[in-house]
Amino acid sequence: MQVIGFLVVIALVILVPRILKAKQQKNHPDGETYVENKPKSRVPGMLLKIGIPVILVLLLVGSSVYQLREDQYAVITTFGVPSVVNTSGLKFKVPLIQKKQLVSKNVQGFTIGYDIDTGMTIEDESVMISVDFNFVNVDFYVEYRVIDPVKYLYNSQDPVGILKMLCQSYIRDTIGLYQVDDVITTGKSEIQGAIKEKIIERLQQEDLGLELVNIAMQDAEPPTLEVQQAFKAVETSKQEAETAINNANKYANEELPAAEANADEVLQQADAYKAARIAEAEGQASRFTELYAEYSRYPEITKQRLFYETVADIFPGMKVIILGKDGSELTTVLPLDDFTGDANNRNTVYGEVQENG
Repeated sequence: MQVIGFLVVIALVILVPRILKAKQQKNHPDGETYVENKPKSRVPGMLLKIGIPVILVLLLVGSSVYQLREDQYAVITTFGVPSVVNTSGLKFKVPLIQKKQLVSKNVQGFTIGYDIDTGMTIEDESVMISVDFNFVNVDFYVEYRVIDPVKYLYNSQDPVGILKMLCQSYIRDTIGLYQVDDVITTGKSEIQGAIKEKIIERLQQEDLGLELVNIAMQDAEPPTLEVQQAFKAVETSKQEAETAINNANKYANEELPAAEANADEVLQQADAYKAARIAEAEGQASRFTELYAEYSRYPEITKQRLFYETVADIFPGMKVIILGKDGSELTTVLPLDDFTGDANNRNTVYGEVQENG
């Protein structure tokens, strides 16, 4: 534009005097050309001599000053050598020698699989095949920014187009590694992360001057209405199953502590019963040992003692009186129980006491 403006000014400088001179010439009736003698005015000539240089200077000054915003890079090319200006403010450049190109610093984006203006699906971009050979419509939105404006302008003819092709390639490659259920339901975050890592690594190799900010899966659904309804039914069933599992886990968490407490109580009771039975058995064994020692020394007396103790155990309310052969009451009474109560209600046991010969 600067060169075109300069050429226009030069054309005006050359053509305007010729046009004015041609207007002063007229054709004679005889066919000869003559110049009409009129009083000459110097005003137009002076205006041309002054106005054209002024216009030329204004064009040159206007083309050498530009305003750079904070969200812009300026790439200044001097004899084919580019340099970057990234500070905002009023800037200057050499007219006709230096060329200026502005590049945005802001995060920019584009869609894959749908038109951002109309929202219509672009099937050539959105339809993909999963690892289980199912078709699925997937939409993405890609965000990027320029980190090196020189590489962005000169390392490739269409860096954004290259980025879009890389995104489409890695999206299809990654989607093809997952089941269709994962693509539509639970695997979106994992798929996005895998795609982003692949694109970032490839951009470093391509050196386009671009940085991938984010790639987000906007939507994923089966390509037909019938399949969509089937997937929705499957998803509903999965959610119901998860709800049932969560309820079961909640019930288990509520009941397990009580069951464990009951089990501990039963174990404690069993341990106590075990200890009591062992103590009882040990006591009986000790008593039997003592009885055997007594029996070894006094067998007859021990027998009678065991007999009376057994009778006392069988008939705890019985009063026992030991009589001799002649019916007289012996003065020695075994200490089984005190003699209490009415004589009419007393049961009498007759026994014979044999003296040891």
